[in-house]
Amino acid sequence: MAKKAKKIKTNKGLKLEIVNPNSAGIDVSSTEMQVCVPEDRDGENNRRFGTFTQDLHLISDWLKACGIETVAMESTGVYWVQLYMILESEGFDVLLVNAKAIKNISEKKTDRVDAETIMVLHSYGLLRASFQPQNHARRIRNVSRHRDGLLKASSREVLHMQKAMELMNIKLGNVISDILGKSGQEIIRAILAGERDARKLSALADPRCKSPKETIAKSLQANWDEDLLFMLKQSYELYVYYQNLMKDCDKQIEGILQEYLKDVKPEETSKPEQRAKKAKAQKNAVTIDIEKHAIRLWGVNAMRIPGVSEAALLRLAGELGHDFTDKFDSYKQFCCWCNLTPNNKISGGKLQSSKIPKRKNPVGQILRSSANSLKTSKTPLGYYFRRIQAKSGYLPAIIATANKLGRILYTMVKYKVEFDDSFTQTSETEILRRKLIKTQRTLEKLQNQIKECG
Repeated sequence: MAKKAKKIKTNKGLKLEIVNPNSAGIDVSSTEMQVCVPEDRDGENNRRFGTFTQDLHLISDWLKACGIETVAMESTGVYWVQLYMILESEGFDVLLVNAKAIKNISEKKTDRVDAETIMVLHSYGLLRASFQPQNHARRIRNVSRHRDGLLKASSREVLHMQKAMELMNIKLGNVISDILGKSGQEIIRAILAGERDARKLSALADPRCKSPKETIAKSLQANWDEDLLFMLKQSYELYVYYQNLMKDCDKQIEGILQEYLKDVKPEETSKPEQRAKKAKAQKNAVTIDIEKHAIRLWGVNAMRIPGVSEAALLRLAGELGHDFTDKFDSYKQFCCWCNLTPNNKISGGKLQSSKIPKRKNPVGQILRSSANSLKTSKTPLGYYFRRIQAKSGYLPAIIATANKLGRILYTMVKYKVEFDDSFTQTSETEILRRKLIKTQRTLEKLQNQIKECG
């Protein structure tokens, strides 16, 4: 693992020590890779390579011949991905570095100068690595992000279906809570099959629907325009198609997970799995037992955390991998990386601002979404959300609760402890008891003041 910067005392004062002598720097672009190693390793220590797969393997072979152990490279677009994965699989310690870290340090900007600057800074331990999951986890992340794209695409088709029905004056959405629930899909399929009788269509609704059959029948009296029916048909078929593709993604993720778990070899425990008792989603549900795989991956059941759904757990497994706690020294660093802590700017001993940076972090977005689902939850975390909301507002409540979820997840995985409500500190009952005691003391003071005045 690459070492961090180290200062040593000399007769002339403090001096930086070379902590990574066997280091290299790579400047990445779409058409070429500029690779620089220390001058004592090769006569031509700053070389240019192509970006074909054969060229990437040549880079790996040359770095091995030069005795390189750790490599730092710029995160330029997606051009770094394949080289990163090849070097990591070959046993190199690879650091992916934000380009901002060297933006104002190098001389006149050229590829050779950039590669040499990266190598020099890395040799002194002055570069900070961006978080990157293990290769198997990255594959899960790629498929899960693709699944999210399919989910968004299917949601767009739902809007197209609603538009087509509104243009035909089908008011099904006014009488049924979900047009793609059991009742809604049965009615839509019947319409596409050629049924136009409103009474027969309303009879397909589930008996548990709150709206009476007569009202549903009235909502289905429409103008059956052929062009709009064609639009409805194609949108519904696309929706079903995207849903089937999402199921294929789940199967692909399960296969990668099984391969991942074989390589990771998690510690097997004799204790039985403590499953979370949560209702499963009816729509867009994950079709694999992600809870079981997550238990094996992390050694704890993160599904037991309030607000964490199967979809969120699937995405977290791909975004974080099995060893994310080893890459963050504390939960504070983890939450900061998730963009869930304010960026305090202090000048002259005074706090100038403490805003959340405007950047998107996938894990932070997952935790915020999970926190948002707790706004009506009757759990300590739900009470915490509403207490912060009453004090500071809705958005600060989401961020504060997401920060707490991040701390809980890190603590559980780091120390292999199952979720306990004590993680959320004070319960709502305890808070109300404290408010009661405080109010009683205030009342006693007022009574004493009245006696003194009398």
